[in-house]
Amino acid sequence: QVQLVESGGGLVQAGGSLRLSCAASGRSFSSYVMGWFRQAPGKEREFVARITWSAGITYYADSVKGRFTISRDNAKNTVYLQMNSLKPEDTAIYYCAAGRGIRPSDYEYWGQGTQVTVSS
Repeated sequence: QVQLVESGGGLVQAGGSLRLSCAASGRSFSSYVMGWFRQAPGKEREFVARITWSAGITYYADSVKGRFTISRDNAKNTVYLQMNSLKPEDTAIYYCAAGRGIRPSDYEYWGQGTQVTVSS
């Protein structure tokens, strides 16, 4: 079992920045790939970024490439999502997940989500 707890969401103006955190605990969480997903009202959950615990290999959705940065701190068992140059279309609930791949169905464990709202 893996437990994930997100934090760091909030309200920000367009062009601003936020940093999300995801604290991981439980058995063998380091064997999973850590991903960030988001879901806007009326839309399907979509992939944002992922990172491997060991090598720190990253992969991003085209919509956030160059603006968002995923990172991890192995000592703190925490994954981060630094979000810069935020746009109103980034407004969504952001979820941290542990699994593989880039599809939501590839991920087995999920956090509770944190709301990000970007005002224009």
